[in-house]
Amino acid sequence: MRRIIVLSMITLDGVMQAPGAPEEDTSGGFKYGGWVAPYGDEVSGKLMQKLMQPSDLLLARKTFDIWENYWPQNAEFWPGINDVTKYVLSNTKNKSDWKNTVFLKSPAEIEKLKNSEGAEIKVWGSSKLIQWLLKNDLVDELWLMVYPVILGKGKKLFDEGSTPAAFTLAETTVTPRGVIISNYKRAGAVKTGTIGE
Repeated sequence: MRRIIVLSMITLDGVMQAPGAPEEDTSGGFKYGGWVAPYGDEVSGKLMQKLMQPSDLLLARKTFDIWENYWPQNAEFWPGINDVTKYVLSNTKNKSDWKNTVFLKSPAEIEKLKNSEGAEIKVWGSSKLIQWLLKNDLVDELWLMVYPVILGKGKKLFDEGSTPAAFTLAETTVTPRGVIISNYKRAGAVKTGTIGE
C-alpha cells in the first residue's frame, strides 16, 4: 500500500491559496498571492529541499494547470519534478505535454492507486482534493508549514468534512522568521477524556 503525504503551506487561519506568487491563483478575488515570500530563509530553504525530494505526485486539476505552465521550464529549482509520475484528478482534462502525467477520472482511481505497490505519493496544493482525502481517511502523513500571517479569506486546508483522526508529531522546526514546519503521522482514532482526571 502506498502512503499519501499531504504537504501544505498554510496561514494561522488555515488559508493555503496561492502561497508562491501574486498571480498564482486569484480565484474568488484572492489578492494576497505570494504570502510566503517574506518568510524565506536558509532554514526553510533546506527543509524545502528535503520535502521536494523526487516522489510521485497527486494533484487536482487546478493545481496541475498552474504547475504545468511553470515547472517544466523551471525544473532546476525542483530536481526530478519532470521525471516523477504526476497523477492528476480531473474529469475535464485527459492529456498533457508534461511527461509522466497520468489522468485519473474518479476518486475510486485514487483509492486503487493508494492500494497499489510503489513509493509514497505527495500531494501539494489541491485544497479540494486534500479535503476529499481527509474526508475518506486516506492521508497517512501531513507536513504543515504554518506561516505567521492571517489572511481572513481564501481556500482552506481543512473543512468540516474531515474524518476525525489522531496524528502524532514526528518532527518540527521553527525557522528564524517564525514559520513552524511540522510533520505529523497518522496515529489511529481520536481519543478523548477529561482534563485533570
